[in-house]
Amino acid sequence: MTIGIKVDFLWFSIGEDDFLHSFFSTICMNLENGKWGSEYPLIMRNLYSGKLSYSELEQAKKELNQISERLKKISPEKIVWNAENLDAMPPWGDDISEDIEDLSDYFITSDGKNLIAVFNEAIHEAQLEKMDLEIKSL
Repeated sequence: MTIGIKVDFLWFSIGEDDFLHSFFSTICMNLENGKWGSEYPLIMRNLYSGKLSYSELEQAKKELNQISERLKKISPEKIVWNAENLDAMPPWGDDISEDIEDLSDYFITSDGKNLIAVFNEAIHEAQLEKMDLEIKSL
């Protein structure tokens, strides 16, 4: 299932739902010691559940920036495809681009953009529009 971020009438493409789940799984296992939402509740609970309200956007942006900085220190081999099934592997296995140097640049959307940058752009647009941000499927 293809998913993206909706802000009013704006659409930010992400890709497949298991790809996005991998992003959250990687955060949970590498940055939260396997305790989903313990360090980054807005990103890991609210955003993962599908919505950030306008009032949560500023704090969510701070959480996302902290996540990005911490993922920069972790090698791509530490990818977690599914926190509920740690044996699961990405469809491409370990055959990844040489451009991917750490987990902050591992997650590339279906249209070739860095997922963290897309989230930041969507949060920025939601703040400008004074709108909620939602994850939706097509």
